[in-house]
Parts: sequence; C-alpha cells; structure tokens
Amino acid sequence: MGFLQRLSGGRPPGAACVQTAPRNLGWDSPSHRQALLTAEHRLYERLRESVPLVDAAIQKIVRLVGGFRLDCTDPDAQDQLRRFAAGVPVGGVQTGLDAFLSCYLDDLLTYGGAAGEIVLNEEQDGIFALYNSPLSALEVAAPNSPVQAEFFRRDGLTVSPIAQPGLILYSALGPEAGELRGRSLLRGLPMIGDILMRIYECIGKNFDRVGNVRFAVTYRPGDNAVDAASAREIAQNIAQEWGEAMSASAKGRVKDFVAVGDVDIKVIGADNQVIDTKVPVEQMLQQMVAKLGLPPFLLGLSWSTTERMSKQQADILTSELEAYRRVLTPVIQKICGVFLALEGIAADVTVEWDMINLQDELETAQAQLLLAQAAKEQEATE
Repeated sequence: MGFLQRLSGGRPPGAACVQTAPRNLGWDSPSHRQALLTAEHRLYERLRESVPLVDAAIQKIVRLVGGFRLDCTDPDAQDQLRRFAAGVPVGGVQTGLDAFLSCYLDDLLTYGGAAGEIVLNEEQDGIFALYNSPLSALEVAAPNSPVQAEFFRRDGLTVSPIAQPGLILYSALGPEAGELRGRSLLRGLPMIGDILMRIYECIGKNFDRVGNVRFAVTYRPGDNAVDAASAREIAQNIAQEWGEAMSASAKGRVKDFVAVGDVDIKVIGADNQVIDTKVPVEQMLQQMVAKLGLPPFLLGLSWSTTERMSKQQADILTSELEAYRRVLTPVIQKICGVFLALEGIAADVTVEWDMINLQDELETAQAQLLLAQAAKEQEATE
C-alpha cells in the first residue's frame, strides 16, 4: 500500500536549497511551466518528412542500439520478469518492452525528450500496459526544487498535476545546465535541410525548363506579294499543323509535319547547361552526416571508391550507441522495478545489453578462425 501511495503523489524529501538556481515559482505560473513540445520540434518533424536521409538515420540508430537481457537478483522472479518484458502490451497495437523503447528512443532523438506511462490494471495490483505519451500532452516544472521535475497534464487550455507521478517515464537528451528539456539530435539541421531542399527545388525547375523539350517554330515570309499578303494565315496554318503533330506524338502516334516556305525549328534551351549541384549537395549532406554520427555508407552515400567502416569509425559509432543505452537503462530499470514491487518481490534488476558488432563479417570469421587455431595449438602443447 505504501508503494501505491508513493505513486499517487507522495514525493521523496526535496533539497533544502539550490543557491545558484533562479527564484522558484508556483506550478500554476505559466512562465514557470515548460511545454515539452514546442514550435522548434515541428521543424524537426518537417525535416524528417522532407529529407529521407535524416529519417533513415534515426531509424538506423534505433535498430543499431540493439536488444538487451534482464537479470534479476531473485532467481525465482527471473522467468516472470522476462515474460513480462516480452509480453507487456504497448499502445494497444504492439507487444514487448522492445517495442516501447523503440518508439521512446525515436522521440528522444527527434525531440530531445521522450515520455511514457506505466498503465496499471483496474485493481492497481499489476501493470496492464505501457504507453508512449505524446509530448504535447505534458508540461514540466520544478516548483519545489530545480533538481526535482514535476509533470502536469495539458488538456486543451487546462493544466493539472499528474495524479500518479511515479508512473510517468521521462528522459531528456543532453539537457543544458538548469534546463529540464533536452536537445534534439537534429538541432542545427533545419537550416541545412532548408538549403538542401532549395537546391533540389532549383534542380527540378531547371529540368522543367531545359529537360522538358520545347520548340520555337519561326516562319520568315518571302519577298513575293503572296507571302506578304498571306503571312498571317500561313503562320496560323503552320502553328495548327505543328500543334497537331505534337499532340499525336504525346498519344504515341507518328504524324509528319509539312510546311511550305522558310520555316526554322529550334529547341528552346538546348544550348543551356544545368548547373552542377554535386559539390553544394555533398557539402550539405556532409554536415548532416557529421551531426547524425553515422558513417556515410550506412546511409547509402559513397564519396570515395574505398568507402568502408574503419576501426575508428566503428569505435566512435559504438560510443554513440552506448551513450543512448545509458539514457534508456534507467527507464528499463524503473519499469521492471514497478513490476516487481507490484508483484511483492524485493529484488534488483540489471540490464545487460547485447554486444554491438559493427565489423565486417569476413573479419569476424577470420578472427574466429584464428582463435580456434590458437586454442587447438594450446591443447596440443598441453
């Protein structure tokens, strides 16, 4: 019962005073509450929609973070905990703790923050489901202490405290000093994406002007009296015949164009060249790849003939993925801790992440072969 009371609003003892923090305000002060979803975050959504490379990078990071294994200090509860992690409903259409964390990490990378909720059953004696909360439904504040975040539910213009704050899950990605909100992985990229999309838009317009062939038909009347008197009618007939010939070609039929007199036909824009955009586009993509932290070839980019993942790139990417794992680990432990507490089990849970393997399969096979040969030689000497 004490555990449910803590979930329903009981808070741990707060800090006496934070001397370098600004003056605390009440939670009902609009200037003190912070919306978790801002106008800046809408730019990140537009960026993912307009630049497929950014969306693919975030999805690859989510998959590369990998899976995990739960280890419980109580051996009797080990199987029960793993069954819960594999079968807990998530959002009504998914199942498993992995599904919850995939959506959670996606929001964390996109917005710099992610929120979720542990949903109890009607009897409040067990976990019914996990829910990935939209950031637009929550606000955060620190009315009692700047080192203790409290969450509030936003319903239209109404803001009210969360009834069971202990069931709320929230993570911030690299928050600035004194801030409760994190920083998106895409921070700084909307400007780069805007330049890139303007280049692509110009490429499309240039191809409309140059690539979509248009013709200029010029009729020059002769010096005789007939041409001088009937120039307008002859020009109209030529235009009609040319239009019918082009319409027939558009329908897949071949129709010859016959004209009498001095008629000149030229392709409009045939002498122009489309501007080479390889260098500026590559520069913009390099900025994006540098911010996203993935090797270029993982995103389908090849800027050299020997593009491959080096050991240094693999080590850097591994450190990035491990940093994301450190953010997710407390969330996993909190969910498992609530599950065990509701089951009446006093035990601790550790998260063992799967090994990150980014090396080439050939190098891995060669390493395994060398290890097997070394073990065989050691057995022979013994």
